[in-house]
Amino acid sequence: MDIHVVAPLASPAERSAVDAVLDPEIGPPVSGWRGGARTTADGHAARGGHEARGRRDLLLPALHAVQERIGWISQPALGYICRRLTVPPAEAYGVATFYAMFATRERPPIVAHVCDDIACRLSGAEETCAELERTIGPAGTPAATADGTASTWLRSPCLGLCERAPAALFTVAGETPRAFEAAPVDAIGIAARLRGASRARGPEADVRAIVPQAGDPALRLLARVGRIDPTSLAAYRASGGYEGLARALEIGPVATIEEVTASRLLGRGGAAFPTGRKWAAVASQPAQPHYLVCNADESEPGTFKDRVLLEHDPFAVIEGMTIEAFATGASRGYLYLRAEYPLAATRVAAAIAAARSAGLLGPDVAGSGFAFDIELRRGAGAYICGEETALFESIEGGRGEPRNKPPFPVEVGLFGRPTAINNVETLVNVPLILRDGAAAFAAVGTEGSSGPKLFCLSGHVARPGVYEVPFGTTLRELLDIAGGAPGGRTIRVILLGGAAGTFIGPEALDTPLTFEGTRAIGAALGSGVVMVFDETDDLVGTLRRIAAFFRDESCGQCVPCRVGTVRQEELLARLAAGRPRGSTADEVGLLREIGQAMRDASICGLGQTASSAIESALRVGVVTV
Repeated sequence: MDIHVVAPLASPAERSAVDAVLDPEIGPPVSGWRGGARTTADGHAARGGHEARGRRDLLLPALHAVQERIGWISQPALGYICRRLTVPPAEAYGVATFYAMFATRERPPIVAHVCDDIACRLSGAEETCAELERTIGPAGTPAATADGTASTWLRSPCLGLCERAPAALFTVAGETPRAFEAAPVDAIGIAARLRGASRARGPEADVRAIVPQAGDPALRLLARVGRIDPTSLAAYRASGGYEGLARALEIGPVATIEEVTASRLLGRGGAAFPTGRKWAAVASQPAQPHYLVCNADESEPGTFKDRVLLEHDPFAVIEGMTIEAFATGASRGYLYLRAEYPLAATRVAAAIAAARSAGLLGPDVAGSGFAFDIELRRGAGAYICGEETALFESIEGGRGEPRNKPPFPVEVGLFGRPTAINNVETLVNVPLILRDGAAAFAAVGTEGSSGPKLFCLSGHVARPGVYEVPFGTTLRELLDIAGGAPGGRTIRVILLGGAAGTFIGPEALDTPLTFEGTRAIGAALGSGVVMVFDETDDLVGTLRRIAAFFRDESCGQCVPCRVGTVRQEELLARLAAGRPRGSTADEVGLLREIGQAMRDASICGLGQTASSAIESALRVGVVTV
């Protein structure tokens, strides 16, 4: 492979940022072929290229390093990364441009990412953006901060702060890069933070504004939220932490899998696959090594429960991963976290370091002789990376494009090896199962949906936030716990499961919130989103925002999804403008045809669900066209 990188060369700051990430992993450049100074000793032999190509998985961390140091990824910086990792520049450019949070064109180092997705839209995000356009200029317009540093603002898809909408995420590039959130926030607040961003600090929100049930002794998954210091390993252990791992080490990996299987724990990410069966499938694979991945890339609009767990109980996630690794025979795990969660990233990194220092990660976990460690990897703004195989591609340094299945990840997953992948909420259930026993866990909920469940309530509900209830609680009961619709308003419709979910009407309020109960009404729990709309909300605008979201987030690999999401968005725009092509009935028929084509011919869940919410809104009659 020949790599031709032309001048100009990367700046000292860009090289320093890249070297800080790569040198500890692959060592400094050993020749001019790998980014070092060219000498006569280099000749025509590209020494060290094979080893460097074997660490293609460092591409995203290197891109993050440049983005955070400079504020964008220049062509010289990209070229330097390519030489260090011996990645073809065209491939690296394809990766850098795939992720929304990477910029390959120059922009100011301080950026406000202003969420304009569904929940924030219900709380006035469009008015906020309009005010920013009036006072600062169109999105992307540079403005000066108090110390003369340039800043700007951009629209963003869901930031996972729906319980405090409207929200914004601020990223500040430099020698000490920072990111912080602000929610709720208006245009004045955003402009003020942009002006003083180099000095601003992100205040932490009141935990009761995030988890209104905090402190309730009946909670299990959220039991520690607001009650212990989430940064303290000692506090975690004093509250029963690591008792689950101790029991797993005592009974052995086979009995651990049997315990999880007996609990009837189903995956909480949306697919509801039996967790114990997945673990057993990985454990039985002869190919080595086995990998473990925690999917913390919750990007479904309206979802924020995993963020709350990672910020307020990070050791529980680490313990759940360690138990899973012990059971499945994995020696290395990756926690893939969405880039929009800076506080979660800080706390998870600190929790991993603390667990490692205490001997709870590393070559001899808890003195058992079992070796396991975890690496934190950050996404860069791509909804599709919530799909398990797209996530593997991202960790491996590629574009987040899903793979065809089979083979399934339990056989051929990360780096082509057997891989167990579970999401955050699923893993947080695991220590409870091992500590209290499978029978106690299975006694909660229903036969088909066991255990407690987290739901993300947002929109027009009196007390939005993350709620924990047993499976089988009805939707009406859940909304009552959250105070119902504020101000005596009438609930018009509820979006269940997020943008990839389903709209249901008030007649479905007595539906039990279980996998089987929602399936019976043609809906799905998905990631636990419950977004409430009342009679004052603009539902046509909401549907257009959902259509635009899928248009933007399609990876483009499957033609039906790549084209269908665009045509769907165009069709809704025509209907909203009162200019249907043919009759309205013709357009509705075409919309259903597009949805069917995407369901039938897309290889992943994005295309298969991109029309679900829109078609359901027409079906239940909450939107008439």
